[in-house]
Amino acid sequence: MLSRVVLIHTLSLAVLGGFAVEAAAQGVTTASIAGIVNDAQGQPMPGVTVVAVHQPSGSTYTAVTRGDGRYTIPGMRVGGPYEVTASLAGFQSQVRGSVVLSLGVAADVDFVLGLAGVQESVTVTGTSDPVFSSQRTGAATAVTRTDIGSLPTISGRISDVTRLTPQASGTSFAGQDNRLNNITVDGSFFNNSFGLGAQPGDRTGVAPISLESLEQVQVSIAPYDVRQGSFIGAAINSVTRSGTNQIRASVYHRMRDDSFVGTEAAGAAVNPGTFSFRNTGVSLGGPIVRNRLFAFGSYENENSERPLTTLVANRGGEPVGGNITRVLASDLDQLSGFLRQNFGYETGGYENLPSKTPAKRYLVRTDYNLTNTNKISFRYSQLDSSSDNPPSSSSSAGVGRTFGVNGGLFFERSKYSVLENIKSGVGEWTSVIGGTMSNNLIIGFTSNDESRGDIGPLFPYVDILKDGVSYATFGAEAFTVQNQLRYRTFQIQNNFTKFGNRHTLTFGFSAQRYGAENVFWSCCPQSNYTYNSLEDFYADTGDYLANPNRTTSPVTLRRFKVRYSNVPGLDQPLQELRVWYTGAYAQDEWRPRRDVTVTAGVRADTSIFANTAYQNERADALTFRAPDGSPIQFQTGEMPATKVLWSPRAAVNWDLGGRQQTQLRAGTGLFTGPPLYVWISNQLGNTGVLIGEEVVDNTTTRPFNPNPDTYKPSNVTGEGASSFELNVTDRNFKFPQVWRSNVGIDHRLPWGMTGTVEYIYTKDVNGYAYYNANLPAPQTTFAGVDDRPRYTSNRINNTAGNVITNAYVLTNQHDGYSWNIAASVTKNSAIGLSFRGAYSYGVAKNTIDPGSTAGSTFTNNQHTGDPNNPGLGWSGGTMGHRVFLQASYSREYFGFGATTISAFWEARPSQQNFTTRASYTYGGDANGDGGSNSDLIYVPRDASEMNFVPFTAGGRTFTVDEQVAAFEAYIAQDPYLRNRRGKLAERGGLQMPLGSKLDFSVIQQVFRNVAGRRNAGEIRLDVTNFGNLLNSNWGVGERTVIANTGANSLPILTNAAADAQGRISYRMATANNELVTSTFQKSAFLSDTYSMMLSFRYSFN
Repeated sequence: MLSRVVLIHTLSLAVLGGFAVEAAAQGVTTASIAGIVNDAQGQPMPGVTVVAVHQPSGSTYTAVTRGDGRYTIPGMRVGGPYEVTASLAGFQSQVRGSVVLSLGVAADVDFVLGLAGVQESVTVTGTSDPVFSSQRTGAATAVTRTDIGSLPTISGRISDVTRLTPQASGTSFAGQDNRLNNITVDGSFFNNSFGLGAQPGDRTGVAPISLESLEQVQVSIAPYDVRQGSFIGAAINSVTRSGTNQIRASVYHRMRDDSFVGTEAAGAAVNPGTFSFRNTGVSLGGPIVRNRLFAFGSYENENSERPLTTLVANRGGEPVGGNITRVLASDLDQLSGFLRQNFGYETGGYENLPSKTPAKRYLVRTDYNLTNTNKISFRYSQLDSSSDNPPSSSSSAGVGRTFGVNGGLFFERSKYSVLENIKSGVGEWTSVIGGTMSNNLIIGFTSNDESRGDIGPLFPYVDILKDGVSYATFGAEAFTVQNQLRYRTFQIQNNFTKFGNRHTLTFGFSAQRYGAENVFWSCCPQSNYTYNSLEDFYADTGDYLANPNRTTSPVTLRRFKVRYSNVPGLDQPLQELRVWYTGAYAQDEWRPRRDVTVTAGVRADTSIFANTAYQNERADALTFRAPDGSPIQFQTGEMPATKVLWSPRAAVNWDLGGRQQTQLRAGTGLFTGPPLYVWISNQLGNTGVLIGEEVVDNTTTRPFNPNPDTYKPSNVTGEGASSFELNVTDRNFKFPQVWRSNVGIDHRLPWGMTGTVEYIYTKDVNGYAYYNANLPAPQTTFAGVDDRPRYTSNRINNTAGNVITNAYVLTNQHDGYSWNIAASVTKNSAIGLSFRGAYSYGVAKNTIDPGSTAGSTFTNNQHTGDPNNPGLGWSGGTMGHRVFLQASYSREYFGFGATTISAFWEARPSQQNFTTRASYTYGGDANGDGGSNSDLIYVPRDASEMNFVPFTAGGRTFTVDEQVAAFEAYIAQDPYLRNRRGKLAERGGLQMPLGSKLDFSVIQQVFRNVAGRRNAGEIRLDVTNFGNLLNSNWGVGERTVIANTGANSLPILTNAAADAQGRISYRMATANNELVTSTFQKSAFLSDTYSMMLSFRYSFN
């Protein structure tokens, strides 16, 4: 039935598109050549044959000029060099050599033909420069095989390549969520589509495809060609290497261990622990049939073992800092012994915990030139990997946990392992029809397995706090039990292009089928206890040992949580998601003049969900509250309705003067991409049918019991659970869509340099948002200057039998925006020197930074009063200021060998928890809405607006006066707070300070002639944070003194609560048992020291 619906929609969109359909955008796989042929008098010449030959493989491409003298050769292999010849009987043939093509770029190659026999010089205009192209409209960055091979890298991941994009901030582009990019390899979708990582390989931290196997990479921020889409951030397109007419092979080995790592950062000792990394690989490419059939293959075997964390416990009296935490080793030793002696539970250690990451990568590719006008390719790749990880910091379990020097530590048995196995295959057929038409067909699939490993015998998951912040964690990791995730994507797409005299028309079709099987409890299928202190834990467990059958605890538990199967006999809560994503596009590229290209097109995207959610009729009958206060009800068994999203685009490219010296580009249009499918999947397991939930705060009714199933109900029926968390998706939810405008100018500078200035503005058309429909209107407000709303009750539906802990709704918003301005310079020279550099500044605002679960996303979103209407705040993808410079120099010495030196320097805000911003919040749940550390503080004008209470910590009492003086001093030294006096803090208002790092590599080759061919032995050294190798004070980042939660909250004022007068009272945050005095301190992690990797290679040619 679903397939029939898909067919109907596909055919409908084909009619709308005028020819065919395309949904999620096609990945870019090829390059092209275009130009005009004139005679000596400047008149266009029709009927001229243009032949381009790829010199390494002999692959031949042909075209014939049209009535206006123009020609186009599409679907060409990237790289080169190419030799391009224009010929016509009676005229002198002209040849253009050394043309090198960049991925996704049309090289402009023009000819002027003189009469045969006329001996005069002929000037051939045109260039293979990827910047100057008549088809380039928006911001894009091309990275060649030479760049990829010389860039300093230890990780070997594509992020080390894409950082050459001026608009990049880590793996985020143009201020957008880093998971909303579209990554393609050879045209096949290659994303972490479920959304638990920014890119493939993130789950285990490895490269899914070796950089050795990539030919070119292109990053497009604003491509106004409607064939590209399915992204909100960037389209990251890459193509793999192909075989040529010459057999080439490489064998290589990379290695590093703890002796290759620095041990000091700004005076602080850094213990790298014991680790090792070994990577051995081989690649082979060559002809099967010369000039016709080619093959390329590669294999890598990688093994890495490193510390899971370099944090260590405090031996007593040691200053907190570097990697020394506030957690006392004596406390952890006592706790581990207590659990072993009384419950037979072995916690494992808490320092120098090993993390093993084995990985194997396979790739094979074939290319077949059927004829000069028909080319076929096929590629298959596979990754098998796994990795050990620390416990999740998500607040979906307990109140979250912070592991750091001012946070807590965890025991070894609380870690977990995760798989990341990826299989991907794609076939492509490119053909030229009759000289005026071309067609491109791509069929592909990708299969991902991100299941977690076996966790062993279950034990309750316990978080112990100290001063409101994580201190110790033990027990079976709360998100790992039975956690299985497998998803697959199948795609088919076709592009048809008709070349006319001044118009190039493009149509196409594509359909993508996505399916996921997710077994996920979304936290706590075993009891999860959160205690306010170690003393409380010992008091509660001691009471259990004295009376195992008790029903109350002698202490107040901060939070208790458990989830349970609500279906009798259900062993695993399988949640299946099935989606078809289809669409349509049509485009016209118009050349009204030789120096002007106008592109206009439209695409229509649609999504069709199978209704695989479980309907809960009891929940459907309940009434909830929308963000505007109106009553609302839900149909829990219904997925988002089918919507058609239109994306018109228009752009112009103007070659000022017609000499490719100055190029003006401008474009505007809509871009649509799929959401993270985990957002939609949340509904499948959280309608109250599959899974029930109990969450109790500040209670004595859930005393500790070592049996993880103690508090699960025994009388489930399969009907709606009596208590559960509800997740639903708004039936009118639309896939993310932005309006993006781009203005750019490129200009050739002296000394062979090219300068570019780019401005990009992005506005949410259909952004993403969450609200809690079970949250009532606030019942009161606080007294005093901070008169924000206050909740004395935070559940609408809370009666026995219908306890909805929370009802999270995924919906849209239209308020977010971002902008970026960048200036860049590039240079390539024949003497072996190349460089590129850029300065950029970016701003991004949104209403929420989404995670993977609805609960943690909503409760971690900092706000000033009403969490259902949080307003705009700084996005986690905000770039701020960024400067980078990449340079490479290569030189041969008398045919003996070659030396290549490459460096990459970057200055940008330090990152903490993968973002460059943080929020000042109250510690705890200040306004009573159920979220911890999410209430943004009011910054007092002066001491009269402060409301501290005395407290005791670390054996001493801090008076009100001491805290007032300390907070005044803290505000005075913090520029952000100093400028926010008398106002509420902003979400993400605090910008991390700028930091800089230099990466460096040197490659020494030694040549040797074997059977008349040059072979090469190579030794290579890569150094990240090279400056730290020269001076331990260089390359060191900064972090906040206050323990930063996983949501980048800084609880500067802790234990927030209403006092007798109804005002917010609080305590000043402490660090190392002293009131905090400064915002930032130097960090001392492995990333703050230098790291080296040594590589050996032998290449056969």
